[in-house]
Order: sequence, then C-alpha cells, then structure tokens
Amino acid sequence: MCLIRWPSTLWEGTSAQWLLGKMLPSTSVNSASLGNGALNSRDAARHTAGAKRYKYLRRLFRFRQMDFEFAAWQMFYLFTSPQKVYRNFHYRKQTKDQWARDDPAFLVLLSVWLCVSTAGFGIVLDMGLFKMIKLLLWVVLIDCVGVGLLISTLMWFISNKYLVKRQSRDCDVEWGYAFDVHLNAFYPLLLILHFIQLFFINHVILTDTFIGYFVGNTLWLIAVGYYIYVTFLGYSALPFLKNTVILLYPFAPLILIYGLSLALGWNFTHTMCSFYKYRVK
Repeated sequence: MCLIRWPSTLWEGTSAQWLLGKMLPSTSVNSASLGNGALNSRDAARHTAGAKRYKYLRRLFRFRQMDFEFAAWQMFYLFTSPQKVYRNFHYRKQTKDQWARDDPAFLVLLSVWLCVSTAGFGIVLDMGLFKMIKLLLWVVLIDCVGVGLLISTLMWFISNKYLVKRQSRDCDVEWGYAFDVHLNAFYPLLLILHFIQLFFINHVILTDTFIGYFVGNTLWLIAVGYYIYVTFLGYSALPFLKNTVILLYPFAPLILIYGLSLALGWNFTHTMCSFYKYRVK
C-alpha cells in the first residue's frame, strides 16, 4: 500500500487555513477584535447613549423581561453592604460595555417602595386620599426624579470635568450611571425617612422633647450620611476617576448642622411634616 505524504509547507499554508476557516467563525476586519479595539459602524451605533436609552425605555413596559429578584438583591445590599452592588456594575461593564443599568427592574421596585412608603406617611400624618395622592406626586416627581435629575447632571458634569484622570481622557462618566448612583443612594434614605421613621413620628419624634428631635435628627443624619457614602462608592468604583474622596467632604457640614440642630432644638422631621402638609393643601 502506498502512502502519500503531504508536504508540511503545503499543509501549513493551505489546508490549515481551510480547516480553521471551517471550524472557527469568520470575523470582519472592522470588528472590535482588532488590535486597536475599534467598533464597526453597527456595533458603534448599538453603544451610543441614544441606543442604550431606547433599549432601557423599551424594556420599561416588559415586566417579564425584568429581573426583579436581582433588583431586590441590590436593594437589600444597598442597605447592608453597598460595595457588593457596585462590584456588579464592574461585571456589567465587562460583559455589556456599559456602567449604567440596562434593566429597569430596580426603578420599578423603587417606584413601588415610593408608593407604599408615601401612603404610610400620609396615614401617619392623617391625610385624606386626595392629599395622599398629591403627596405621592410630589415625592416621586420632585423629591426623587426632579432632585435626582439635578444632582445627577451636576455630578456628571463635575466628574467628567474635574475627576477624570489625565491619561483616561477617552473615558467618561455616563449620565445614566450618574442617575443610577442617585437612585442607589436615594433608596436607603427613603427607607430610613419614609419607613423606619414612621414608627417613631407620633409617639417620639413629634413630642417636642429633646428625645424627640434627638431621635428624629439622628435618623436624618444616618439617612443623609448613607446618601453621601453610597454616592462616594458609586464614583470611586470607576477606575478612571481620581480624588473621589472629596465626595465625602459634605460629612463635615452635615455633622456641624446636626450638632447645631440639637443645641437649638430644631426638629428636622417636624419641619418636613409641616412642609408636606403645606404642599398638599
């Protein structure tokens, strides 16, 4: 029997290329796997802010596609160990090439929390149904969304203008991520002031005693402190930002205001309740 031996150069030059071409998927020369990491026109279009926003809003009304279990996990750890939540943002950047959430489940659950906590607040303050609805609209549209848009835009501008490392000028903070950081920081504040505080308002906080405004103002200190700390964690998680420790500086005036409020007998919760009652008239 005669065995035909193929020249090694022929195998390496022709057959190997044919075999690998059959076994491996073909790639375009304009693909993201090129050495310079550039995206082709189709991939670039998918990664624009408009495309990401459209995808997010499109999923907002598709509840079956939302991961509510994971969103609930995030809410739990935002109150107990927020570092774990921002660690997941790193995974999203690696797998989906974006820092901001692409699943609106967290926003939906936060909206439910806003409705439930605001209803409880209205009951504690002895509001009627119509006033309770007005209070809900105020809390959602002004306290959460309106203030959130303002703070997110301000932080987005400051971080991109002053905190981006010089060698990382090709990286920038997504506005959607800045808004996500606000929502993350807002949730513990909401839980403390609109849920935990409800159990102490009538019988402790609003009694016009030192214990009353001490308990109420301490809850405010913890809530606002949580907001500052979770915001700091959000921006310090971005590897291309520098000097994020300055985001902790508001702790100094916060503690100063807290001390002055106890010395002057200023009850933050009483002021907030009076303001809410005035707004829903």
